[in-house]
Amino acid sequence: MEDFKESLAFKGVAERLTLGITRILENMPGVVDVRFVEREPAEKRSLLSWEQKNTCILPEDLRDFYLTTDGFTLTWSVKLDNECVPLGYMMINSVARLCPLLQPVSLFSLPNAPSLVDLDWEENNTESGTGHAPAAPHFDSRSRIFELDSCGGNGKVCLVYKNCTAGVVAQKSEIWFLDRSLCWHFLTATFTSYYRLMITHLGLPEWQYVFTPYGPSPQAKQWASLYQPLTFSSELSLADPAGDSHLNKLDPIKAFKGKAKVPAPKKKQSAQSSLGSTAKTQGVSTGRQIGAKR
Repeated sequence: MEDFKESLAFKGVAERLTLGITRILENMPGVVDVRFVEREPAEKRSLLSWEQKNTCILPEDLRDFYLTTDGFTLTWSVKLDNECVPLGYMMINSVARLCPLLQPVSLFSLPNAPSLVDLDWEENNTESGTGHAPAAPHFDSRSRIFELDSCGGNGKVCLVYKNCTAGVVAQKSEIWFLDRSLCWHFLTATFTSYYRLMITHLGLPEWQYVFTPYGPSPQAKQWASLYQPLTFSSELSLADPAGDSHLNKLDPIKAFKGKAKVPAPKKKQSAQSSLGSTAKTQGVSTGRQIGAKR
């Protein structure tokens, strides 16, 4: 009886954590094997240890999240041709895996070896944001960056503290996405907003690329149009008011249309030749007239 009550209590906690997305996924056509990994809450001393070690204060919403569950993992698959293909993946690292993106330089590394810090040489683009966009993080000591999600190798979602000073505790944080080309893209100002975004996008592949200028891959767009049609169509309309996606627009009629042959400019030559021929005919006729008189 106690085990049954504990299972019911866990189902209630899981339902609140996932915002009911597990039931929605299970009712979708073709979706199978929806799995939510049960985790114990993180201890307060582990959170304090992390803050002291990294000289950063965890945001209040992220702290409450870790005190509820030490990390988050939800996966689901689709059935194609009687085979289960893993598709959805929602992940938030535990406190122990909330590691700095830039690891300390090893004693065995070469002194002139390239690193991510070398990407901060362009000061004009990194000091301040352009327009309404916030300033991008730095790879050097001015920012403290911690990995929340590895995104299956398609990039990294990071907890970022900007404008940091050595020895001073950083307090204000943001959520940013680092794509595979090592470009930063702002996601949300709080962890709660990012968590809702992750649930809304169902953990589909490359969903973070919706917040980049170039967007996800064509294959990821197909999955989004199947399992997230309303959100996918609204994102396209926001990206392009005309409703067209940012694709190369090629008109095959114009591209493969044969070019009309432009006639060579031979008007002057023909005029000169006509003048020469008339002069020759006049000379011949005058010569004949002179011969006849003689």
